[in-house]
Parts: sequence; C-alpha cells; structure tokens
Amino acid sequence: MECPHLSSSLCVAVDPARFPSGSPSSWCCSVCRSNKSPWVCLTCLNVHCGSYRCDDFVVNDTKLGQVQRGGPPALSATGLRNLGNTCFMNAILQSLSNILEFSCYFKELPAVALRSGKTAGRRMYHTRSQGDSSVSLVEELRKTLCSLWQGNQTAFSPDALFYVIWKIMPSFRGYQQQDAHEFLRYLLDHLHRELQGSRNGLPGPSLLSDRPNLTSESKCCINGTPTIVTSVFGGVLQNEVNCLICGTESRKFDPFLDLSLDIPSQFRVKRTKDQEPGPTCNLHNCLSSFTDLEELDETELYMCHKCKKRQKSTKKFWIQKLPKVLCLHLKRFHWTAFLRNKVDTYVEFPLRGLDMKRYLLEPENSLPESCLYDLAAVVVHHGSGVGSGHYTAYGHHEGRWYHFNDSTVTLVNEQTVAKAKAYILFYTERTEQDRMTSETEPKL
Repeated sequence: MECPHLSSSLCVAVDPARFPSGSPSSWCCSVCRSNKSPWVCLTCLNVHCGSYRCDDFVVNDTKLGQVQRGGPPALSATGLRNLGNTCFMNAILQSLSNILEFSCYFKELPAVALRSGKTAGRRMYHTRSQGDSSVSLVEELRKTLCSLWQGNQTAFSPDALFYVIWKIMPSFRGYQQQDAHEFLRYLLDHLHRELQGSRNGLPGPSLLSDRPNLTSESKCCINGTPTIVTSVFGGVLQNEVNCLICGTESRKFDPFLDLSLDIPSQFRVKRTKDQEPGPTCNLHNCLSSFTDLEELDETELYMCHKCKKRQKSTKKFWIQKLPKVLCLHLKRFHWTAFLRNKVDTYVEFPLRGLDMKRYLLEPENSLPESCLYDLAAVVVHHGSGVGSGHYTAYGHHEGRWYHFNDSTVTLVNEQTVAKAKAYILFYTERTEQDRMTSETEPKL
C-alpha cells in the first residue's frame, strides 16, 4: 500500500492526541487490519503495515534488534531491519556484503565529510541521473556495508539508504513488495553511473580492451570509464546470428552484469503426490539452454543485409569474457494470460567448482582455474508471486554459511544451502588462494 504523501519528506511536530489510540503494537492496518509491523503516515495519520499479504504464510522479523545466535563460534554478522516489505533490498545487500572485492572497495572509501568539496582536490559523489547533489547512493551504501560484519550490533536499520533509493529510483518508492533481481539491476546501474561521474572510477582498461581481434565497431558500445561494478560483475557475450537462406553470419558483442536463465520447460511439469518425481534440473541444464543453438520463430525474423529482407535464422550465445563475479538469475516468474506465475522447480547448483569452460567462445585461451567458480551468496524467494512472498539470502563468509532473514541471522550448514530454491546466484572466480582455503576450511 503506497502512501500518497511519499513524494515529499517532512519534519513535522505532530500532536500525540491525533495518533491512533493505544500503543503502536496495538495499531491495526487500515487496509488489511493486520497488526504486524505497523507504521503511520505523519501527514494523514493513516496506519499501514509491512506484512506479506496475499500468501499462504507470513514471514516477518523477530523483535527488532534481536538476532538469533547459532551458538559458538559467536556470530559477527549483522542483520538488516525490515522497513516494511523491504526484504527484497535486504537480501541483495547481504549478498553483496559477501562479495569481498565489491564490499571492500566501498568500505575503504573515505567518509563523505572527507570527500567534500572543502578538501583539496576531492569532491562528494553526486547522482547524475537525478541532478541532486544532496544525496549519494555510493555514500549510503558505504555506510551500510561498513555496519555489517562488525559484530557490535545485532541489526542495522538501512533507512538512510532506503531514502536515497526512493529519491533516485522512483519505481521503488513505497512499502509494497518489489522484485529482488530488478532492484539489483537498478542498484548496480545507478552505482556505475554515479561512480563514472565522480573522480573515483577505476583506472584501467574497459571490458574488451584486451580483445585485439575485435573491430572498433564491436568495441564502441562496450568501452567507457570502468568502475568497481563493471570490474567485478562485467562480462561479455557474443551474439551470433546465421541466415538460414544465404548463410550470412552476423556477430555482435554485448556487455552483461548478469545472465538471466530460463528453467527448461521439461523440468517445469507439476506432478501430483501419486506420480513419481521427474528428473532433477541442474544449473548446467539452464546454462546449456541459454547457450544452445536456437531457431528464431516467425515473430523474430532476422533482417539479412545480404538478402535485403527478413529471413529465418538461428541464434547462439557464447561467453566472450567471464566476469570476476558471475551473477546468475533464474527466471522463476512468467506471464500466462494475465497472471504472472512462479516456477517453483528446484534447480540443483554446486557450492564450489562451477565449471564455465564449455560455454566460452575460446576455451583454449583460458586457464583451467579461471573458469572455475565458487558460490558466495544465494537469494531465495519464498511464496507464490512476485508481488508478494518474502526474500531471504544465504552468504558464505570466512568459511561458514549464514542465512539472512531481515534482522535475523543464523549459522547454517552446506546441506541447507544446497536445498534452497535459488532465485539469484552469485559465484566468485576461483583463485589459487581460494583453492588452498577451501581445502582447509571447517565443514558444518
């Protein structure tokens, strides 16, 4: 339920007598009559809530500030308070906090006071897309990431970051449930643009500068000031289209920050309890479906420059350049008629040693270790629909797996993670140090 007064932020002195009677814990939502996580608009004084309506169950915070402990060793993790259906944001933030190179970059940035225009040769980050120098997504993300994994508090409230997100991403205003993958893409895109507009872009080559065999036309759409976003998540696809009439081949190179993978249709069949379970879908089934040769249908005819008209054709994707962090999005939501349904199929995924060599355009030019990836984080959607349900995340930190459920953080074992119905998977490129660490890390 989006309050009509969210477009402006006010500091007001409200007469306590105008508030709903009773303590806040006794307030009920004016829409669904729920008393879960009530909040009140200070302009119109209507009470709303942060409950997950329209599902079979409610998954909500424990009491604010209380984080479940998994016993010794003591947890150093910090939860994120749910500000009202903000679990989609919390799950993504906790996942990013477990990607070491990405999170360390932001945590090592100087505080905004040190980066203001008053200091010699430096300036504050600004949000170019909004033209608003009063807010900085980079700065608020830095503060949030710095507050996690310190072990000195049980839960952190990311309200300042959420306020900035409202300012620069209007589609995420309000307290309705949002799609975690859509939020991730918006977040990375805005971070990239804000960093490009600052003096803190990364010096160095763009994604394809080390591909001398490509034409300048192929590179022009990919070059640009690199940032930590493209340095960590940036990869390159080759899109190859062949005309079935004359055989003309067209190649295009597309940068990517993540790959959206279909769950193959043969694994989506719903079975009754009396039927035997079908074959298990695994992550390689989804990756193969993405990279397999595909014949385009009548609605996607290819404009052949040699035939001078639209013709039947085939399409195939190759991975030209793998990223340091491989983000894989499983497309669990599909439109059928006027409804967006969820594909609840379990997809088996490896916790370590995901081999991407078979999907490379030039596998012979890659070292074996550079094609291996280990899981760093998983985002899971619980529930039946994209506009409802609940998001949680699993993260791998210093050899242990944690489950992040808003302000609740628990220690879990590998088997629990492996059984999750993943929505977004974050894999990090394996290094020699990672290999040595994985051989000695404790198993739960």
